[in-house]
Amino acid sequence: MDRRELADFLRSRRERITPAEVGLPAGPRRRTPGLRREEVAQLAYISTEYYTRLEQARAPHPSHEVLAGLARALRLTDAERDHVHHLAGTPPLPSAGPSRQVRQSILDLLHRLPQAAATVTSATFEVLAWNDLAAALMEDFSALPRRDRNLVRRVFLGPHTQGQRLYGVSDADAFARTSTQRLRAAAARYPDDPEVAELVAELLDGSEEFTRLWQSHDVSAELTLCKTFQHPLVGPVTVNCDVLDITDRDQQVVIYTAVPGSPSEEALRLLSVIGTQRMDVTR
Repeated sequence: MDRRELADFLRSRRERITPAEVGLPAGPRRRTPGLRREEVAQLAYISTEYYTRLEQARAPHPSHEVLAGLARALRLTDAERDHVHHLAGTPPLPSAGPSRQVRQSILDLLHRLPQAAATVTSATFEVLAWNDLAAALMEDFSALPRRDRNLVRRVFLGPHTQGQRLYGVSDADAFARTSTQRLRAAAARYPDDPEVAELVAELLDGSEEFTRLWQSHDVSAELTLCKTFQHPLVGPVTVNCDVLDITDRDQQVVIYTAVPGSPSEEALRLLSVIGTQRMDVTR
């Protein structure tokens, strides 16, 4: 175990992450770049004292579980995750769950689509990345804790704002069926991932509809090419929906575009100006 190199590496990764990227408020008087030590410890489910000792090169040998928690908290790439394991003298284990790390090239792509709303979702429908227009059309995901960014949890368990499921989207019932089918397939691919098991258990306990769909054992997902969002400020926004698979990460890029010259295109342009300011108005 190379304690000094591990300490320096953890500190460098901590300082590059903004609170918004992990769903934490920036708050006043933030004098340190990136996250605070106690925030990393909270996200990794370890004590602040232990994490502080890691950054001070004074901690004992960290376990696989501790390193896995740090990799999630610090949003390490696959290469960085392997590196931190080697620094700790603990060879990395194969990943038990779906990847949450989005490639930088994909993040760059999202922000090069100013006229389209775009998100990246995991195998379990967690929204991992988004551009500004997606936040304006659906939700300011940066203001939500991580668990509330999961779309399958939202469609079945809410909140249902103004009585509308999943941002008032026209295919909410079809999405409920599709997400259940894909979640069942993901559960089969990641049988040892506790987060997948916890999500399925929560949905079975909280939604009779999900239970009924889950018990059908269907795994063939429906394809939706067009849908309409009922937006509280600009009204209905009809968009084409294109899904691009990122097979090596088991993720999907979802791109929403309006027909050129349509009222929905004008609505998206207006949303690009309004941004997420609407969130403070409608809640």
